[in-house]
Amino acid sequence: MDAAIKPVEAATGGRETILLVEDEPSILEVAKMMLEKLGYRMLMAASPVEAMRLAQAHAGEIHLLMTDVVMPEMNGRDLARRLLALYPDIKRLFMSGYSADIIAHHGVLEEGVYFIQKPFSIHDLAAKIRKALDE
Repeated sequence: MDAAIKPVEAATGGRETILLVEDEPSILEVAKMMLEKLGYRMLMAASPVEAMRLAQAHAGEIHLLMTDVVMPEMNGRDLARRLLALYPDIKRLFMSGYSADIIAHHGVLEEGVYFIQKPFSIHDLAAKIRKALDE
């Protein structure tokens, strides 16, 4: 089998809860479908303000924040800092259409923060999420 063509079943998912924050509706929907296929529980927000509201109202644990870096209202780094006050153990996965080099140059990628460049495949997403959650 061609290494570029892997069955979806090969992607490793989980049962953790992910807070997905993306201001572009089509990307939010595609990421939601990928995460659901991988078995994750999800909270979805179209803005950082909505994400904060969801996080404050959520009764259980949120294991991972998966957020766009550049958004109106507040950037992903500031959102992550605010969420760390509520969920000190939350893992962080930033996503952007910009490369990791550009994002790192602007000081967004701190220790313990993971990054995935858009667009991404379900396999790349599954691997990056597991890496973030398991370390």
